[in-house]
Amino acid sequence: NIRADKKKIVAANVPLTEDQATKFWPIYDEYVAEMTKHNDEFYSVIRDYAANQKTITDDKASGMIKRWAEIQIGQAQTRQKYIPLFEKVIPGKTVALFFQIDRRLYLVLDLQVASEIPLIVR
Repeated sequence: NIRADKKKIVAANVPLTEDQATKFWPIYDEYVAEMTKHNDEFYSVIRDYAANQKTITDDKASGMIKRWAEIQIGQAQTRQKYIPLFEKVIPGKTVALFFQIDRRLYLVLDLQVASEIPLIVR
């Protein structure tokens, strides 16, 4: 379960001094809380789709894909918001490394969800 182990994975792969870690982890926790809201909204769209996939209408399908796109925009905006906050407490290369790892973890989560959901049948 990557979502549960995400913090451990970040800790194991983002080198931080003790001073940096003291400042980084509270910001990280805030960031994760905001990203979790986006992800929960995404999973809500997925649950809605799963419950209605056999009877989904064109309008409902369009609404779902628009919600999904809005969620992705929200995720990107949250990342943008946190870049300067992280840059205040850790070096730029470490910020970049963190976001590379973070993005890859979210991609794996997205792949897990996508692999469990059938495509819409026309």
